[in-house]
Amino acid sequence: MHNFLPTAYFEGQFIPFEDANISIATHALHYGTGAFGGLRGIPDPNNPSRVLLFRLDRHCQRLSQSARLLNYDLPADKIQSVLTEFIQKNRPQVSFYIRPFVYTSDLGISPRLHKVEKNFFVYGLELGDYLSPEGVTCRISSWYRQEDRSLPLRGKISGAYITSSLAKTEAVESGFDEAILMNSQGKVSEASGMNVFVVRDGTLITPGFEQDILEGITRSSILTLARDMEIPVAERPVDKSELFVADEVFLSGTAAKITPVRRVETYQLPSTRPVTEALRDRLTAITENRDPDYQDWVFTVDVA
Repeated sequence: MHNFLPTAYFEGQFIPFEDANISIATHALHYGTGAFGGLRGIPDPNNPSRVLLFRLDRHCQRLSQSARLLNYDLPADKIQSVLTEFIQKNRPQVSFYIRPFVYTSDLGISPRLHKVEKNFFVYGLELGDYLSPEGVTCRISSWYRQEDRSLPLRGKISGAYITSSLAKTEAVESGFDEAILMNSQGKVSEASGMNVFVVRDGTLITPGFEQDILEGITRSSILTLARDMEIPVAERPVDKSELFVADEVFLSGTAAKITPVRRVETYQLPSTRPVTEALRDRLTAITENRDPDYQDWVFTVDVA
């Protein structure tokens, strides 16, 4: 049971969440012509009248870019203004997740992006750990990640997530927690909604953008942290067998944060994860505004 925040932003105004409803004829519902963002926030541990948001500016930029792929001009500063007011109206008291969504809101039946009405809504819910912080088990999915030549992977296009949904259910129903998808070239791409990292001989390795991955904001943050912490980094293609012999594997994303992988298929991974733990500790300190070196990654909203 989800605990949704009481106020939503819908059709240009703030209204009660339960009143923010769309028609069954909505264009995006039928054709997947929407794009979403997702960002986490927490009450400031040192100031109960303030909320902390991680990399708000980057999230707004990415959603604006996703909207552009749908032929919709939605400036990042407009998104940021709405999200800030959304926080002030809801005044969340626990860790939460915000879902902004752009979509074709017309009631037409023709699959197109031109001459069709677009809109933008925001809702939120209380959210703790999306995946177990103790670690998860993963299987290699029988479903493959889409290619950018057939679907614009530089945006979080809602229609693309049918593949993620199929992969996640396949994994769970076969006894695993999460799925890892390969790309059409047979290389590791990403998990159902997270980027994948591998540690081998002290080097942090992750598939590059050319591997049909989402340009994850948490992924980018981890790479910056690793370089600043003098952890060797490589962005390159990753083979399936590398997952089986890795020293560490972890998943990253807004909801998942940094989640270690305990097992891939039948291959048990080491229980000691020094690189994963060092990065997770640092990222947690940053999101709680305890790291002076990265305070520009934390956006504060006064809710008193």
